[in-house]
Amino acid sequence: MAETTRAQQPAPGEPDDDAPDRPLDTAVRGSDATGDGIGEGAGGEPGGPERRREPEREEHRWRFVGSTPFLILVALGVAILVKSFVIQAFYIPSESMVPTLEVGDRVFVNKVLFDEGDIHRGDVIVFENPNQEALPDRGAIGGFLHWLGEGIGFAQPENEDFIKRVIALPGETIEIRDKVVYIDGEPLDEPYLMRAAKSAMSDFPLKEVPQGELFVMGDNRGNSADSRYGLGTVPVDKVIGKAFVVIWPPSHLGGV
Repeated sequence: MAETTRAQQPAPGEPDDDAPDRPLDTAVRGSDATGDGIGEGAGGEPGGPERRREPEREEHRWRFVGSTPFLILVALGVAILVKSFVIQAFYIPSESMVPTLEVGDRVFVNKVLFDEGDIHRGDVIVFENPNQEALPDRGAIGGFLHWLGEGIGFAQPENEDFIKRVIALPGETIEIRDKVVYIDGEPLDEPYLMRAAKSAMSDFPLKEVPQGELFVMGDNRGNSADSRYGLGTVPVDKVIGKAFVVIWPPSHLGGV
């Protein structure tokens, strides 16, 4: 008689080798027990709404970087840096440099830092008023905001700037007699002067230019407040830069 074999039932707690494979459902719905949001969220996507919002935020950031307001801010910052340290445009408000510069001309001024060796006789320079009035104490924040306003053209400089031609350098002597300028006793050739400007020059007594200072005059000698009258010699550290080109109007475009 054939022996009947009974299937052995697995002991409690032991795996049933004959049972079909079934995936283990170990995911925690919503957020997991530790609250770190790793389980399935609403809508069945891993990480929930917070995880889905991260790519959206990153996309918004890149959209702003490429946006017009961002590009305007970058351009403004570059313009202020260039204006402050490299090149600045200046408006000519008076007739003191006629015929070299006319009223209303705009010139570019090279502002790369100078020392005495970078300035030569005949250079047309822009410099701060050497007789500045005491400036108000704006504090750190107020001073920065005013500097920023000057950089973007919304605030005026606290003291007037001047543009003149360098005539005598530190340590040299200057004298004007009989309508001629003499530097260290030698007549100075000034081809930039008109005949009317030469004839308008008054005598100026012999003077030695102090070390670290410059003697400047306008090309319109009969209508220029310069080192001969009131302004005095100009400290080199007051020099803002050297004018090198007229940029406006187009009919005056050219080197200085």
